[in-house]
Amino acid sequence: MENRPNSPRRVVRRKPAKRGLLAEIKQKPVVYHALLICGVVVAIILASSLLMHVVTRHGTHRTVPDFSGVKIAEAQQIAKKTKLEIIINDSLFVPAYEGGIVLDQLPKGGVEVKAGRKVYVTINSFRQKMVAVPYVAGRSLRQAKNMLEVAGLGIEKLIYEEDIATNYVLGEYVGHEQITDKSKVEIEMGSGVILKVGVQPDKNSAIVPKAIGQSLQAAKSRLWEQGLNIGKINFDEGINLLNQKDARVYRQSLSHNSTAKLGSAVDLWLTLDDKLVEKNSTASDKAARVLEEERLKAEEALRDSLEQAENAARTELLNAFEQQTEQSANVVETEEDEFFQ
Repeated sequence: MENRPNSPRRVVRRKPAKRGLLAEIKQKPVVYHALLICGVVVAIILASSLLMHVVTRHGTHRTVPDFSGVKIAEAQQIAKKTKLEIIINDSLFVPAYEGGIVLDQLPKGGVEVKAGRKVYVTINSFRQKMVAVPYVAGRSLRQAKNMLEVAGLGIEKLIYEEDIATNYVLGEYVGHEQITDKSKVEIEMGSGVILKVGVQPDKNSAIVPKAIGQSLQAAKSRLWEQGLNIGKINFDEGINLLNQKDARVYRQSLSHNSTAKLGSAVDLWLTLDDKLVEKNSTASDKAARVLEEERLKAEEALRDSLEQAENAARTELLNAFEQQTEQSANVVETEEDEFFQ
């Protein structure tokens, strides 16, 4: 066999295998971690969306029926059919309406809500609730007022009588009947009692509080606490027993920070117009500051006058004493001269 010279070996170089996209990305840590974080965030968003969909029960919305004027039993049946729940939140006694009917509701009729939503209603009582009258004689006016308010009552009238116990209740009456610690008297919730209150002649005045901006009940409470009566209550057009709790005082007959005799009556005007309340409240505050400054000046002038009068009286007394002393000395001197003569 013929020997052939050794020919150079042919070297075949293999091309490196193509790496996958993931492998390529892993070779770039910044890009890899950024994409990983984005993936986690997307997963969380998708999971949250799914959970919210389950919890909020999308597609199960209901339109709240208008229950106004409907008897409570019928309202409960309607609510059950629409997968809603009626909750009796409050009751009022409105003689013009039949007992047991719905007077007000929240949410209002026509509002879109989720199935299972609670609808809070106010119904009309069949009769006004009766409450026991607490015995408040011997208490301070503030204590008596608080006890009556806790019982659901108010003050029909404050009558002041001269007594050393200023602003302490001397007697309590329902009509002409005097309440004692042994009385078992019940009256309608929301009504009031008559209080006879003591006052010293030199303490027979009060500073009128601000009622503007307050609800009717809050305004009454403030005035009673200062020893003032409630005069005529005037409601703007559109206010009724159902929305009366939303009305606010926008005018009062005796100005805030003015001085009034204890037992004076303050007339009140109420509205549902928030802008009117805000406007009058600002004006009331401005006028009250002027009255406060005038009162402080008057008090300062009175103190100065009393101080001047006191100084004058002291000077006059001192002068009289000195004159008397001088006269006495002269008498003694005269008597001594006569004795030695």
